[in-house]
Amino acid sequence: MQENEYKRYEEIGNWDFSDIKYTVEQNSSWDFYKEISKYTNSSSLLLDLGTGGGEKTLSNMPDTGMIIATDFSSKMIETANINKKNYPNKRIKFVTMDNLNMNFPENLFDVITARHTIIDAKQIHRCLTPSGVLIIEGVDKYDCWELKELFKRGQAYNDEIAISKKDYSDIKNAGFAEITLQEIVQYEYYKTKEDLLALLLKTPILDDFSELDISSNTHKNYIEKDLFNKYVDEHSTEKGIELKRLLYGIVAQK
Repeated sequence: MQENEYKRYEEIGNWDFSDIKYTVEQNSSWDFYKEISKYTNSSSLLLDLGTGGGEKTLSNMPDTGMIIATDFSSKMIETANINKKNYPNKRIKFVTMDNLNMNFPENLFDVITARHTIIDAKQIHRCLTPSGVLIIEGVDKYDCWELKELFKRGQAYNDEIAISKKDYSDIKNAGFAEITLQEIVQYEYYKTKEDLLALLLKTPILDDFSELDISSNTHKNYIEKDLFNKYVDEHSTEKGIELKRLLYGIVAQK
């Protein structure tokens, strides 16, 4: 994790998108949390990597014996513990930890999950029980590609191979026995350009994307307001401002 990215998420402090107004149309039946439900029960020990402020983990994770949820940002974990107060019956513990420096014993977790975060497949393999399962939902190279092409930069824009293929290869090389990879295509429609802007400010879809005051067309730090407005103009529909997302799902059995 680069230092500037760490500082970015420390400043954000949460992973709550509830204030952003948008709708989603998904062209895939694969669902991260439904997959988790297939491999867990009331006694399962689950590790959730990159939990952010715990919003999704608290509201969508199935009930298990215990969930350990981690994030590299102490501010995110602080937010997660605040959010936890709204789920008094959820058996969950939030811990600050770097995904690439996992400090858990071998053969501990029944299921390890990772949503929109980096992983080290070998460390995950070590921490899973002999019949353990890894479940991933990731953001692929060609996610929001029209937007990245316009700005000529963005998450994985210059990568030689897709993130999904790299994850698949790393998981296979780590020693997992059965691996399935599923492409997930979805279309998001943002009600206003302020809503789309809020997404871009909170996520790493575009690099070096700084705050823009649309009403006055002023900006802080560095942003190409003309490119942003061009994208909005070209992708505005009756449903809202369209953003094509390309995600992937992986289920790997140890």
